[in-house]
Amino acid sequence: MSRQKILVTGADLAAQALEVLKNYDIVYAGKTPTEEDIVALCKEHDPVAIIVRYSKVGAAAMDAAPSLKVISKHGSGTDTIDKSAAKERGIAVVAALGANASAVAEQALTLMLACAKSVPQLNERMHAGFWDKSTHKSLELAGRTLGLIGLGAIGQRFARMACAMGMNVMGFDPYATTWPEGVQRVDLETIWRDSDVISLHCPLTDDNRGLINADTLALCRPGVVLVNTARGGLIDEAALLAAVENGHVRAAGLDSFAVEPMAAGHPFQNRSGFILSPHIGGVTSDAYVNMGLSAARNALAVLGQTVEAA
Repeated sequence: MSRQKILVTGADLAAQALEVLKNYDIVYAGKTPTEEDIVALCKEHDPVAIIVRYSKVGAAAMDAAPSLKVISKHGSGTDTIDKSAAKERGIAVVAALGANASAVAEQALTLMLACAKSVPQLNERMHAGFWDKSTHKSLELAGRTLGLIGLGAIGQRFARMACAMGMNVMGFDPYATTWPEGVQRVDLETIWRDSDVISLHCPLTDDNRGLINADTLALCRPGVVLVNTARGGLIDEAALLAAVENGHVRAAGLDSFAVEPMAAGHPFQNRSGFILSPHIGGVTSDAYVNMGLSAARNALAVLGQTVEAA
């Protein structure tokens, strides 16, 4: 009798997660699967679960896998999964909430510091033989105000880091069930008006797509720093480019983009004021294991299997 199959929309999964899933056959979609690839693999293998690392999972993939019971995200953001289609078909959608919180919060902190201190630019100048001590002025963050949009596990962890640095921290999150100590709860208008640094930590929804746009950027303080380790669709990239080029935004530290992977010739490339990383905030050796284990355990919980500790 053949074993049930689980499709992983990536090329690998942590060994610890594979041990949890040892009673299933694992099918990998490869490093850069397309939606069409996912649909084809669903038709071929009829998985009972999909663990989503890359690509989108839409209605066509769900219809191609009549045995599918659960779609488990290898991470916290489920915007690449058609949740409405899943609900209509009785397919559970689960996420590895908090599994990569430390990693992503550290990346947000890194990008904020790099923007404030011009680390990449100074490093490049030093390697080219320049000594810019007499001409460079960086931004001191102690006493400055950080505005967080989204206070889930990542936002809360970043808030604690910023508070420890002596920053004034305020946040907006109408869905937060807990609120971190030392963070002032404010509305979005206050975030725009009073923040020296704005950092995005919210999921992408139809309601907040393009949240950072020409109008909201115009409300921000001149010289604001913008950090995004959430989803690229939260930002109108043309509006941000204009704001950086005219100096209204001091610098933008970005780990996610509207279209990924970023194609050669993107307007942010080779432009001063942009510090870029390829959506790797949650890509650490520890987070890789934590997200894999959480995704595997979440899938098995829906499938009704006993989840062994690992």
